Amino acid sequence: MNAIVSKISQENLKTGAKPFKIGDSVRVHTKVVEGEKERIQVFAGVVIARKGRGIQESFTVRRISYGEGVERVFPLNSPRIEKVEVEHAGKTRRAKLYYLRHREGKGAMKVKEMGRQLAPAKA
Repeated sequence: MNAIVSKISQENLKTGAKPFKIGDSVRVHTKVVEGEKERIQVFAGVVIARKGRGIQESFTVRRISYGEGVERVFPLNSPRIEKVEVEHAGKTRRAKLYYLRHREGKGAMKVKEMGRQLAPAKA
C-alpha cells in the first residue's frame, strides 16, 4: 500500500521550480477562477515558514496590506500555483520567522538581505 501512495505522490510533485528558503521575498502567482474565467493573481511577501515534505509540503507568506499583517499558506505542489519568483534572498538564522508577526512598521518586513551589510547603529 505504501508503495502505491509514494508512486502517486511522486508523479504529482512539481519539477523545475526555483528553490527558495525562509526569509526570501517572493511573488507567488496563483490561478484564480471567477465564473468561467481564469486569471493569475500575485501575492508578494516574505516567506516565514515551510513545513511538510514531499507532496504535502507547504509554505507561509506574510505581507503588510493597508497596515494589517496578512498571511497566506500555499501548498507547494498545488496545480493552482503557477510559479514562485524570488525577489530578494534573505539571510536568517531561524527555521520559522513567527517573530515578524509582533513587529510594526518597517521592522515588520525587515529580514537581512543577502549581500548587504547593515551599518552599526550610532550610540
